[in-house]
Amino acid sequence: MNKITNRQAACDVLLGAAKADRDIIVLCSDSRGSASLAPFAEQFPAQFIEIGIAEQNLVSVAAGLAACGKRAIAVSPACFLSARSYEQVKIDVAYAGTNVILLGVSGGISYGALGMSHHSVQDIAVMAALPGMRVYLPSDRFQTARLMESLLRDTAPAYVRLSRSATEDVYDNDIDFVLNRANAINAINANAINAIPEGSDVAIIACGEMVPYAVKAAALLRYGGIHAGVIDMYCMKPLDVEAVLSAAANSKLIVTVEEHSPFGGLSSLVAQALSTNYPKKLLPITLPDGSIIPGKSHEVFTRYGMDAEGIAAKTKLAIFEGGK
Repeated sequence: MNKITNRQAACDVLLGAAKADRDIIVLCSDSRGSASLAPFAEQFPAQFIEIGIAEQNLVSVAAGLAACGKRAIAVSPACFLSARSYEQVKIDVAYAGTNVILLGVSGGISYGALGMSHHSVQDIAVMAALPGMRVYLPSDRFQTARLMESLLRDTAPAYVRLSRSATEDVYDNDIDFVLNRANAINAINANAINAIPEGSDVAIIACGEMVPYAVKAAALLRYGGIHAGVIDMYCMKPLDVEAVLSAAANSKLIVTVEEHSPFGGLSSLVAQALSTNYPKKLLPITLPDGSIIPGKSHEVFTRYGMDAEGIAAKTKLAIFEGGK
């Protein structure tokens, strides 16, 4: 079982990059522990800025450094980065087009028992609504590392949501990563990347921490005689519309799975792409629109039918109803 978190994978990439590029500056809001940034702060104190519990300042200072030629990475819990500092993200980063990577750590319901004040289940919607802002939810440590390496090579703003706990590996170190292109996954062998086969019954499109659950759900469905494929849509914006339309052309049902509210997230983006280009039945599996029970992530997912068994059961029901 993997014990390396996505946030640690991101920090490891930053450590390696900072050795070669002194213009890389990492800023955080009293969250170096939560973000696994302590090693970076210790090794590169001149390239690390502790802002304190002041997320608005975090974003504005990062934007100011970027405007001066620095490569700024602002790190904070996703719940605060995407909500408390939204005005600064909107004006100082997105509208200004500054060279800032926003890392939202402990995204979704990662903080569990701390409740809705610490959940970030609207961040895809609000960040994707900003012109010029890219939005990413990597699924495992290998994809996180490749994504960070790619983002450090360009200069456009980006928001990246990272989970708190270690997720099961979906890929390995030889992942075939292309920025802004989704991965189609063979659910029997999760590390094998293949196109969705012709005549598939179901294409499950998932993002972030939900991808390992989707892979297991697809395997359960296949063992039950339902041919299911998985698309890892780590790129929310720009959405890989080509992958969505390919799945629609080769599947009877599209299922989306996301650790997000029912509004403005993956299901909404996929529905928009489908309705415009290729109308197809869509089953959205999301968190509820309301108070979410406290608990560990897997407990919450189980409660709302978002674990592997829940995804498989809901998909079977949708297929059965569609066949009436």
